[in-house]
Amino acid sequence: MNLCSIASGSSGNCIYVGSDKTSVLVDAGISGKRIEQGLNSIERTTKDCDAILITHEHSDHVKGLGVLARKYHIPIYCTKGTMEELKQMSMLGKMPEGLYRPILAEETFSIGDLSILPFEISHDAAEPVGYRVSHGEKSVGIATDMGVYDEKIVENLQGLDALLLEANHDVRMLQVGAYPYSLKQRILGEKGHLSNESAGRLLCRLLHDKMKQIMLGHLSRENNYEILAYETVCAEVTMGENPWKSSDFKISVAHRDRASELITV
Repeated sequence: MNLCSIASGSSGNCIYVGSDKTSVLVDAGISGKRIEQGLNSIERTTKDCDAILITHEHSDHVKGLGVLARKYHIPIYCTKGTMEELKQMSMLGKMPEGLYRPILAEETFSIGDLSILPFEISHDAAEPVGYRVSHGEKSVGIATDMGVYDEKIVENLQGLDALLLEANHDVRMLQVGAYPYSLKQRILGEKGHLSNESAGRLLCRLLHDKMKQIMLGHLSRENNYEILAYETVCAEVTMGENPWKSSDFKISVAHRDRASELITV
């Protein structure tokens, strides 16, 4: 089973997850050309994609969706609330009949030989979800765009082999930065984004001996740095109430403008 971040950040998100037989994208918030280039870098192509899973309707997750889905006739899986919002977005254009496939949070469904569990997250969107994708006994999680996490999210992310986890901002950088007060409050609120510290604390709840890799993603361009996100999360793990140090695991940061390495579990 494979996981690759094609782009991750407040300016655009797209993630590849697949087995030897099935390929899906999670979100399509960058251009079709960039998605194709990212897939080519891991020896895949867009026309091989069996589905696009959408987390929520914000433009940094869907702005490439219309062109991509129409060109290759790729089914779009999302919650009903997200689907209704997408249908109202003029930038996506009109979708061919039957491309939208509604899903329910906390109800597992299958695409090819992948088993997919959408789970509720706390974000200022219509009906946002994260995803746990499994193939046999292997599973990966994608958990971004969360203002807070709760016990249900912790439960849904237990026992993963790999995880892409949001580390959006450094709280101090955000507080003293140039964003207007209302935007700062939105990001810091319960329906905003996880800070580096919060990501580290959540990670402490999810670590186990067989976790292969953690990738930190959805970093803010204005309120974070890759090295700061990495060091803050590592410090939370090493100093947290758990039996591990950050050096016990492979932790990396997903890049904003290029594909990450291909993670295989």
